[in-house]
Amino acid sequence: MTATAVVTGASSGIGAATARGLAERGYTVVLVARRVDRIRALAEELVEEGHDARPYALDVTDRAAVDAFAESLPACDVLVNNAGGAIGVDTVATADPADWRAMYELNVIGVLNMTQALLPKLIAGGDGTVLIVSSTAGHVVYEGGGGYVAAKHGAHTLAATLRLELCGEPVRVVEIAPGMVKTEEFSLNRLHGDAEAAEAVYAGVPDPLSAEDVADTVVWAVTRPSHVNIDLMVVRPRAQAAQHKVHRIAPDEG
Repeated sequence: MTATAVVTGASSGIGAATARGLAERGYTVVLVARRVDRIRALAEELVEEGHDARPYALDVTDRAAVDAFAESLPACDVLVNNAGGAIGVDTVATADPADWRAMYELNVIGVLNMTQALLPKLIAGGDGTVLIVSSTAGHVVYEGGGGYVAAKHGAHTLAATLRLELCGEPVRVVEIAPGMVKTEEFSLNRLHGDAEAAEAVYAGVPDPLSAEDVADTVVWAVTRPSHVNIDLMVVRPRAQAAQHKVHRIAPDEG
C-alpha cells in the first residue's frame, strides 16, 4: 500500500515544494491549505504527471474542521506541519497583541491540532513520522521578531516534548529549522504587502535558500530508514552565519 503524506500550508512556498518532492518519491500526498484554488491547481498538475495528489481545503486553527479532516482519512503515515507565518516586525513595546495571538494560533495551535488529530493513525500505521517546519527564530531571538520568535520557540518545544512522550511508539518526530528563505509570500505577508520592504529583506544576499532547498531537506529526513530519526536540522544559506550575521554584496560588487 502506498504511504500517505499530509502536508499543511501546501498552497505555496515550502509546503508546495514539499508536496511535490514527496509525490515524486511515491507518496500519496494530501495537500492541505486554506486557498482551495491553489491546492487544486497543484494537485491537478501532480496527477497529470502521474502522481497521486489530493487537495483538501482546511484552516489548521479550526479544531472541528481538523477533526473532520482526520476522520475522512483512511490512513496517515507522514504529517508535515508546515503551515505558519509571521506578522510584522514591531518591537515588544509596540506590537499588537492580536498579531502575537494570531501567530501563536497558526504556528503552535495549528501544529497541535493536526498532530493530535492524526496521531492515532500515525501510530496505528506502525511507522509514522511527524515533521515540524519551525525556524531558526525558534532557537535564537532577534529584535523586531518577538512574536514570531515566541511562536516558533513554541513549535520547537512542542516537537521536543512530543519526541519524549512518544518514545517507544512507532513514530518519529523531526524538526527542520530553516534560516533565510526567499519565497514568494513569507516576507510579503509579514510586511503587510509592502513589496519593496519585502524585497529589501534579501537585498544583496547571494543565494538565500529557496523553498525547494528546504523541501529537499524535509523529503530527505522523511525518507531515512525507519529507525533513523533526524531530531533537528538547522538549514541556512551559506551567506547567513546567524540571525544577526548575514553577508550582503553591495550593488557595485555585483
